[in-house]
Amino acid sequence: MSMHIVCPHCDAVNRVPTERLGQGPDCGRCHRALFAAKPVDVSAARFERYLSRNDTPLLVDFWAPWCGPCKMMAPAYEQAAAQLEPHFRLLKVNTEAEQMLGARYGIRSIPTLAIFRQGKEVQRQAGAMGAQAIVQWARNALAAR
Repeated sequence: MSMHIVCPHCDAVNRVPTERLGQGPDCGRCHRALFAAKPVDVSAARFERYLSRNDTPLLVDFWAPWCGPCKMMAPAYEQAAAQLEPHFRLLKVNTEAEQMLGARYGIRSIPTLAIFRQGKEVQRQAGAMGAQAIVQWARNALAAR
């Protein structure tokens, strides 16, 4: 069985055999690592590409540059990426730059973490969390589905 994985560098969609996910696969187009153990900053267009073309669940941090708790959580979110990839793709959406995405998903407070699976939001958590709390919450949310 294969999964579609969007490259965090060139946005190409790659088909990767499921058993190779943990082996550090590279992009067929740009030849860079498909998983870099760090969140990917996305615009609205890139978010749509990941939402519609990426088979791994997405863990999205909706944040803003003026938000103190968002800044405090950023290193923890990066640490969580190292633990959750390749089972999750971690994205960051700047709600100041992408106000339409924030409105579309009804983001009322930031930071807000949301998990998307097969194009649909399945879980949401508002407020800053530490790395282990993020990892545990994400894994529990996925196991509950």
